[in-house]
Amino acid sequence: MTYLGLNLVFMGVAFIFFLTQVRRSRWALFALTLLPMLLITAIFDNLIILSKIVAYDSSKISGFLIGLAPIEDFSYTVAAVFIVPTIWWSLGKRKP
Repeated sequence: MTYLGLNLVFMGVAFIFFLTQVRRSRWALFALTLLPMLLITAIFDNLIILSKIVAYDSSKISGFLIGLAPIEDFSYTVAAVFIVPTIWWSLGKRKP
């Protein structure tokens, strides 16, 4: 399985959970959060790859890069932006 295939499964689960738990009125908050997080990811992932801390098997990536970082690397950020606040809000809805 490629990194992209694995990431699409994980992001799909995160996004479905998001859609079932978060009201539409809050979607703009996720978009505003996603933009700076993707920028930070682009900067630090490129630095990590440039310093040779991380390397990718070229046969497992799609070949689409942002700098040195494969596009697949950004899916973790996207999934985290959707799933972490969604879990937080979902747990906050429960009454003890």
